[in-house]
Amino acid sequence: MNFEKLIRIPNDRIAVLIGKSGNVKLKIETTCHVSLDIDGETGEVFITSQGDIEKIQPFKAMEIVTAIGRGFSPENAMTLLQGETALHIIDLREFTGKSNANIERIKGRIIGEGGRARRNMENLSGTHISVYGKTVSIIGDSSKLRLAVDAISSISSGSMHGAVYTKLEAANRRDKQEKMKLWEDQDVFD
Repeated sequence: MNFEKLIRIPNDRIAVLIGKSGNVKLKIETTCHVSLDIDGETGEVFITSQGDIEKIQPFKAMEIVTAIGRGFSPENAMTLLQGETALHIIDLREFTGKSNANIERIKGRIIGEGGRARRNMENLSGTHISVYGKTVSIIGDSSKLRLAVDAISSISSGSMHGAVYTKLEAANRRDKQEKMKLWEDQDVFD
């Protein structure tokens, strides 16, 4: 089966995608069994693959390239290969319209002073968050992804940081209680 897809990423992210001596590009190609043809002038990345569909992961390669283009480090982008991990991108214009001043204000709220708000949301939701351009991108497994998307949407809509953190902490407590309940319900044989 042949696969071809063209993705455009910002020019200032091309060097990150290629990596030192081409190591990031090579890692994506070997891990996902694809070929990346990168145009440094236009920011276009042409992903192609051929061969055994069992080994090829072209959709994961697309997600990894997109994640790097949205500001993630290659290490965080490569976590997309683990289990049910996915990438979610939020366009901040959904909350602000086209006003650049409002976009910058919301980005500031999401990042927080010294990056503290973003780190808190990452730690409480178990995700990776990148604020880049007019977007906020999140990498995490499906259940954690939903928590982070809700938290970012709440902050973007004007909710107080403390209330958002409290909601994330409550979700973590519920998750732990559900896991404990699973252990309690297990039959133990001697």
